[in-house]
Amino acid sequence: MAEPGRSGPVTASDVQQLVKRKDELEAQIKACYELLEAQKGVGMNEPLVDAEGFPRDDIDLYQVRTARHNIICLQNDHKALMKQVEEALHQLHAREKEKHAKDEAEALAEAMSQSQSLPQAFAKVNEVTPGSPASVSGLQVDDEIVEFGSVNVSNFQSLQNIATVVQHSEGRPLSVTVIRSGKKVHVGLTPKRWAGKGLLG
Repeated sequence: MAEPGRSGPVTASDVQQLVKRKDELEAQIKACYELLEAQKGVGMNEPLVDAEGFPRDDIDLYQVRTARHNIICLQNDHKALMKQVEEALHQLHAREKEKHAKDEAEALAEAMSQSQSLPQAFAKVNEVTPGSPASVSGLQVDDEIVEFGSVNVSNFQSLQNIATVVQHSEGRPLSVTVIRSGKKVHVGLTPKRWAGKGLLG
């Protein structure tokens, strides 16, 4: 549906050009009909001879015949052009639909890939006290802990493991990895004394 001599998929610009051409054809057809109207209202089918079979002398026969011929040609062109516009729009719509389906498939594949590659969590954050070291570090409620310092799913036995790591890491940054909203997030947590209980909060 591209311009003659041009290959490749149809673009929105191609459709705009076709619509512009359609408008031009319609303007030309209208002008021809106005010319016929100016010739005593002669349309496409009125006879061009009088009752006795002689050519009418009250109209410009050449102009009328030319206008009628042009209208027929222009209407044929218009019909073919409308078919081109329809096909171009169909191609654009089909390609947009295909692109949308491809984007959805890629997003699903990425989500599945992330889900499969996420490590297993061994604990979940149920509460974070405002102003506490845990809050300051960026930990959030519902974060799933997959790594807390040296503790991970392979060596985790109970929350006492985390408590031990915290006690031995007071004032020193701990590397904490959590799963948040389906994504792995790294948090820098420094256990320390604060106004509340414990070293984390």
